[in-house]
Amino acid sequence: MDRLQLGNIAIDVVQKDIKNIHLSVYPPTGRIRISAPTRMDLDTIRVFAISKLSWIKKQQTKLRNQAREAPREFLNRESHYFNGKRYLLQIVERDAPPRVELKHHKIELHVRPLSSNEKMKSILDEWYRQQLKGSLPALIRKWEKKMNVRVNEFGIKKMRTKWGTCNREAKRIWLNLELAKKPGECLEYIVVHEMVHLLERHHNERFIAHIDRFLPKWRFFKEELNRSPLRHENWSY
Repeated sequence: MDRLQLGNIAIDVVQKDIKNIHLSVYPPTGRIRISAPTRMDLDTIRVFAISKLSWIKKQQTKLRNQAREAPREFLNRESHYFNGKRYLLQIVERDAPPRVELKHHKIELHVRPLSSNEKMKSILDEWYRQQLKGSLPALIRKWEKKMNVRVNEFGIKKMRTKWGTCNREAKRIWLNLELAKKPGECLEYIVVHEMVHLLERHHNERFIAHIDRFLPKWRFFKEELNRSPLRHENWSY
């Protein structure tokens, strides 16, 4: 990987077997990456980057001003999110196995007395994981039929830099655990995005054509996902 330095702006450059040059500015900090064809020399890439400086700065400012979720302290009436909706946390201490229940506008977190924040976080994370595991199979089956592809396996994990990934060879997709907190249409957009990679590896014109055909409103869902509050930790897609 090469790096361009334009004043105080650093740009990562990755050259690979693609036809066109692509510029991306990633949340939450505004990291910049250019993907360029292997045949393109670095001077040409630099000229392209200079021509986009105004747009880059605008996007970085927008991302850096984006709302952040405060670090979770696991206190009663603290805000937590599920399926894009805000819930108030209610901690219920009792000497029984831990569990999580949704009740109207509350997330009830049942824990043993004197449970640490780390323990409460792990219980809630596992609940989020199970919710995604329950909803993803039907969603994947729906899009397998529409796309005429096959997903052999899916997994859920914490990711610091992506909403999802796809291993084309294994036909395996991974989804970010944080998607359990986002609106359902955002989850579906990421599922479709990763499954389209089974048809096209790169984010090129063919990829865009596929996703335009399968999910015409994908740009709206992507924008909604990027507008939603980011976690306090630094991760992005």
